Amino acid sequence: MTHHDKPVNGQDNPSFLDLLNQLPPVPTAPKLEGKHATMRFARLRTAWKASWEEGGFLYQRWEEVFRARNASWHEAANWIKAAALFGGLSLIVLMLDATGDIASATLKSLSAVPATSGGDGRGLWGTVDHPVRVFLADQAAYLSVAPAALYAFWQLTGLVGLVGGFFGNAGARIAWLLFGIGSLAMIWSAAPAGGRAAATGLAALMWALASMFALRGLTLRPVVHNHPPQYQFNPELHLHATLPAPTPAGDGPGPDNVHPRQR
Repeated sequence: MTHHDKPVNGQDNPSFLDLLNQLPPVPTAPKLEGKHATMRFARLRTAWKASWEEGGFLYQRWEEVFRARNASWHEAANWIKAAALFGGLSLIVLMLDATGDIASATLKSLSAVPATSGGDGRGLWGTVDHPVRVFLADQAAYLSVAPAALYAFWQLTGLVGLVGGFFGNAGARIAWLLFGIGSLAMIWSAAPAGGRAAATGLAALMWALASMFALRGLTLRPVVHNHPPQYQFNPELHLHATLPAPTPAGDGPGPDNVHPRQR
């Protein structure tokens, strides 16, 4: 089978022309339009069947898809990786576009809510919630946003920080800490002067209780990992001594302490 694409990373890139090359030649026939259409259909049907036979274009592509299920990313065929990347990028673009539309519609609906300072400051939650509403309503007078939108954003930040922190997200925990500090500052600023300390302290206690869930598993103790050494050193001393080879008997003059007897 002929390929028209150059191999990349040791793999042959399939070309759709390979499927067309497997088409059988057109036999000679009378120049009739109806017969020509029938012959083209028969030719395409024959090429379709031939491409699914062993060694055909579609047969090899199906084999590559079947092998890609258990292969790594680098072992997959190039056309499979290109299709996966294109599909993933298209999905990300669609998700970003949908997220932008949802966020825009939400912000527009919040901005259209009429300004209200709701709540009368009664009860434990009203002691904490009412100063926040009053503070945001006062600040919204200098901003081009409705107080209700600021209050909704404040609630959304606390909810995201609480839920995301519960699942261990670092960014959500940072948002939860900033949410608590900002809430205490707003309560201290807008609470009545006589009960300012009590309202702020009550809010701090509520925030600390909620932090048991938002900061679940967070500890200030240093984490010490005791891992066995990857390389073990065994000191050993190797001595290499070269000993002379023994001299065979009768080849030399004999031992030095043997002398001929003299008269």
